[in-house]
Amino acid sequence: MQITRNIRSVRRENGLWRILTDGPEIRLMFLTDDIIRVRASFDGIFDEESYALAMTAWEDRLDPVLGDIRKRITPIDPPVSETDEYYEFATGTLRLRMYRSEYGIELFNAQGETVYGDLRARAFRIDRQGRVYHYSRIDAREDCFYGFGETAGPLNKVRGRVRQAPRDAIGYDAALSSPLYKHIPFYIRMNRKRKHALGLFYHNTWESVFDMGCERSGYWPEYSHFRADGGGIDLFFINGPKMSGVVERYTDLTGKTAFCPMEALGYLGSTMYYTELPENCDKEILGFIDTAKRERIPVDNFHLSSGYTEDDRGARCVFTWNRKKFSDPAAFFLKMAERGVSVSPNVKPGMLPANPHYGAFDRKRAFVRTADGKASYLDRWWGGPGSFVDFTNPAARGLWKELLKKRIIGMGTASVWNDNCEYDSLDDRDARCDFDGRGGVIDKLKSVQPLMMAHTAQEAVHEARPGVRPFIICRSGFAGIQRYASTWAGDNFTSWDTLRHNIATVLGMGLSGVAINGCDIGGFWGPAPDAELFVRWVQNGIFQPRFSIHSCNTDNTVTEPWMYSGCTAHVRNAILLRYSLMPYLYSLLYGAHATGAPVMRPLVYEFQDDPACHDEGEVFMLGPYLLVANVVEPGQAVRSVYLPGGSDWYYWHDRKRFPGGTTAEVPVDLGTIPLFIRDNAVIPMTAGLTGINTGTIDNLHLLIASDRDAQFTLFEDDGRSYGYREGACLKTTVRVRAGDRCTVSFSGEGTFRTKVATMLLEMIRRDKGPLRVTVGGRRIGQFLHRRSWEAADEGWYYSNTTGSALIKYANMPLPYTVEVNFERFDLIGM
Repeated sequence: MQITRNIRSVRRENGLWRILTDGPEIRLMFLTDDIIRVRASFDGIFDEESYALAMTAWEDRLDPVLGDIRKRITPIDPPVSETDEYYEFATGTLRLRMYRSEYGIELFNAQGETVYGDLRARAFRIDRQGRVYHYSRIDAREDCFYGFGETAGPLNKVRGRVRQAPRDAIGYDAALSSPLYKHIPFYIRMNRKRKHALGLFYHNTWESVFDMGCERSGYWPEYSHFRADGGGIDLFFINGPKMSGVVERYTDLTGKTAFCPMEALGYLGSTMYYTELPENCDKEILGFIDTAKRERIPVDNFHLSSGYTEDDRGARCVFTWNRKKFSDPAAFFLKMAERGVSVSPNVKPGMLPANPHYGAFDRKRAFVRTADGKASYLDRWWGGPGSFVDFTNPAARGLWKELLKKRIIGMGTASVWNDNCEYDSLDDRDARCDFDGRGGVIDKLKSVQPLMMAHTAQEAVHEARPGVRPFIICRSGFAGIQRYASTWAGDNFTSWDTLRHNIATVLGMGLSGVAINGCDIGGFWGPAPDAELFVRWVQNGIFQPRFSIHSCNTDNTVTEPWMYSGCTAHVRNAILLRYSLMPYLYSLLYGAHATGAPVMRPLVYEFQDDPACHDEGEVFMLGPYLLVANVVEPGQAVRSVYLPGGSDWYYWHDRKRFPGGTTAEVPVDLGTIPLFIRDNAVIPMTAGLTGINTGTIDNLHLLIASDRDAQFTLFEDDGRSYGYREGACLKTTVRVRAGDRCTVSFSGEGTFRTKVATMLLEMIRRDKGPLRVTVGGRRIGQFLHRRSWEAADEGWYYSNTTGSALIKYANMPLPYTVEVNFERFDLIGM
């Protein structure tokens, strides 16, 4: 075992600092003022060969593999000073202090506060099994820990442990299970008093464990630690001080969220049941879509489970089609498209030797190999022993890509659903991967297999459908998966506990850079949900970025929106609410693509200064303006909700005002979805949208809380192409200036011609109604009776019921301004 104790020498070399110690060599690089890289290697190897990084400041062996995904920057060279005790480096926002003896580093913010400290004299060590450790000082009473990718349990992981070793975790316990399906070794720490957020990204692909103060020792101060089964410590410190800044910079490093087509935000129909039928699965799925239409429930995509690949013996053979189940796959895809529904076929990276494509992969050495490299490695798979495609092998990627184009995309889709890609069943950790010519063991490379599987799927769609944005779905993934795919939290168990705890799972993924993710609504594994649980799950699921009702029920039932006829109206109303929010959701999706900001956000992300928000993992924000407090327990008649300080709030259903920093209690029945509007909200909505692929957003309802100045950018484009990169989009910035002369100004950027023909502004102002309203400098008429206003094409009306001014008019060329004058009018002239 080796431990870092003391520094022996420090020197500047090739844009970085080399620190020789009595343990590992340490290398220090300042990528930007806010991103600092610290590497510690016990074997002296500092190879640069990353599938994860989208931004580097050095040459990487895998640059040609990632191509345009990767951006090169020039590192900064901060001034350094030294004393007998330490070296100190000063960027524009941070100071890093590195101690000569009892080695450790500390980070200080601009206010001189300590925001991070190593556990000195024990910062780095390696044990006899080759496992590497990094230890950090913590205060478990005051420090919070968020992120870690996909996890079970509470949002704040203090005093907990998280294992990063992806598993096919079917029926997992949403409160306790670890690991789950993803491997994203990144977290955000924040001290409750200082409220400064700092990200730590461990760029290490080996299985690992994070311990956030669960382990204790009387010989050391409180500490957390990271442990990996191999490799070195390659740590990126990512400064905030706001959480939003950490997430934005982390996604600078690993890539922004893929800009999926708009249909990815619709209702994604799915169930394993239909494709497990012995025949005529295509007709049954078409029947599902037609039933949804009759029930007035929109569906924009159908996830096609892997039963379509079953052969006559019941074995799944990827890239084959069972013609008893799907007599003409291309014709089926066409009929689905005619109904406005795209299809996402499920593909899996394991192949049985009976698969007709197995021989081609075997001859190309495209599977993970045995430890001696002499044969394709076989291990547990669906239907018997199988081999697993090695996506670190360019030959394998090429074969897979061609089959995707011919057997999947060629049927009429731009969507691929990657499933069962954890490589969980490969027990020989010394099985060999190509590693793009370098060679490496599966123990090191299994976490990046799903990442490169998604990379390959994206390339296949780009080549087969040029100019079309892919819709890739992937169950597993390493850091960077967000730049290729949307994800979901695997095969969850059907229970109230899962409904409640999966909220924090989705929120943690958002803080880990994966903005488009969700959980199977209604539960995947277990008995069918009862009526109340199902309704509450749908009401929660409509706010998740990925919304799919998906099931493999163990009681021979299938979970569908109309499974309880007495509750179908509640399900329909919830799904239609999601579609009414589509302009907001789609703009948030573009924001995630541009900045990395999560769509579904924990309260602490928006209200970092409010201590009551630091541990909240059930109530959350949809974007910056809408607080969601779903009912997640059975039999509730009242929902108590803490409303963060720093804002006041309006209840969605009656626009009643509640002060921030207090707890509201609102009555609920089975149809109630408790929502609160922030007092500076600008929420774009639409009415009447019953399908993304079949409908048009031709009207805009802007919900505005005008207590304070506000701003929001509405994004519009064709919803499916890359034209936005060339300016074929419209970014409409809506700026609200509060006051008795409240103005709403609209300005635009881009060449896309909006399809919005009519505008409705709903401006909440409970204390008084407007005196007059002008649109584009022209005064519009007032209506005293709502029915008259509803019948008119233009005008305004003040609703005393909701305390809102309702203003409608024909959409206008940009820029223009709406002024709503709330000045006092002396009616009797006194």
